[in-house]
Parts: sequence; structure tokens; C-alpha cells
Amino acid sequence: MVTLADLMPDPDAVLALEPEELAGVGLELLAQTDPMTASRLHPSSFSHSDTIGNYPDQKRRQIELVLMEVWNWLLQEGIIAPTGDTSGWHFITRRGKKLRNSEGLAAYRNTVLLPRKLLHPVIGQSCWSAFLRGDYDTSVFQAFKELEVKIRESSGGKPDDYGVALVRKAFHPQSGPLTDQQAPDGEREALMHLVAGAIGSYKNPHSHRKIKLAAEEAVEMIILASHIYKIVDARSPKPAP
Repeated sequence: MVTLADLMPDPDAVLALEPEELAGVGLELLAQTDPMTASRLHPSSFSHSDTIGNYPDQKRRQIELVLMEVWNWLLQEGIIAPTGDTSGWHFITRRGKKLRNSEGLAAYRNTVLLPRKLLHPVIGQSCWSAFLRGDYDTSVFQAFKELEVKIRESSGGKPDDYGVALVRKAFHPQSGPLTDQQAPDGEREALMHLVAGAIGSYKNPHSHRKIKLAAEEAVEMIILASHIYKIVDARSPKPAP
């Protein structure tokens, strides 16, 4: 049986990470569970020496507590769940079982790269599931589709307004309804080009063909979509009180 020490020999590296950053390792440890006993998991065994492995004695108690934090995080994320009795037993959920293969584990570990708390809620909600599955091109498309819809609605665009043309109309330096007329001319024009370039480069290609993306690339694009969405949101007409 592979232990935590086998996966991460440096105890200080374990102690330096947040629970969500260690979740991928926790999943690897759970993935070793015999399918016949997958409904008989207990937190005490998760932090047992057979799971932890060979760490220095002075670090073991700290690592035990860290693994309990990971267990709690997996519980909150619906990867594991209590069986419902009073014995403290847990089982691997349907979501957890989907993540037990190597591809699923790799995709789930990559979720720590996407700072969901920093994203606009609409962007985070739109792309999280696809990103979680490792479907990175779809996650980028969903984020920029939400951005395009927001620009159309906030600028009063027509249903057939879309893409770069929509953005250039909405952010036109002189007449765009989403343009900050208090900003210098050069900044107004630069923002129009930035938003148009983002939609043209990252939304439109994903609408027409499959594009292979690494997780890190998708994160950078989604963060950009969220940043622009927040700008649009701040400039959207507010409903009358």
C-alpha cells in the first residue's frame, strides 16, 4: 500500500500545503481502497500510521492533524460521505468514484490552480464543472460565453450582436455604453481592444473547433474573462430603487 510518505517524502512540504492543495494526494490514498470495502472508511484509519508512512516522530502528530483537515475537506466537497449510522464510518460517493482513476485524480488536483473565490460568481459557476472534469477548452468557452452575454445585456445589444463587433460597439471610445467617458482617450481605446481581443482570441475559436488546452492555460484565460466581467458588471445600468 502506498503511503503519504511515499507520495510526499518531505514532511515540511506536507505541512506547508492547504487542505485543498493536498486533496489530490488524499484522493490517491482513497483510490487504493478495495472496492469491496469502499463503504467502510473511517477517519481514524485515514490518519493511521499505515496511511501516513515513515515520517519523523516529531512531525507525525502535525501530519495526522493535516490529514484530518484533508478528510474534512473531502467530506465538504462530497468526495466522501457518512454512512448515516453512529459508528463514524464513511463511504466513497458517486463523485468520488468518478475521480478514482488517474485522469480523474489529475483533473481534480488541477482545481487548486483555479482560484474560484477570486472569480466573479457567474464566471466561477459557469466553468467550474467543466474544469473539474478536465474539459479545459469547454470551461474557457463557458466563461467567455457568459462574458459575451453580459456585454450584450449590459450594453443594450440586439440578439444578433455578438463577438468582436458587439464588443467594439459596447466599448467604443466615444459612444460605447460601457465606456468610462471620464477615462483618458487612450485608455478607453485600449480597453476596447483588450476586450475585443479576448473575445476574438478565446471565445470565438472555442465556438468553432476543439482546442487542446493545459490546465494552466485555461486558468489564465478564465481569470481574464472574470476580470473583464467584473468591469462590465460595474458599468452595467443599475435597476431603479
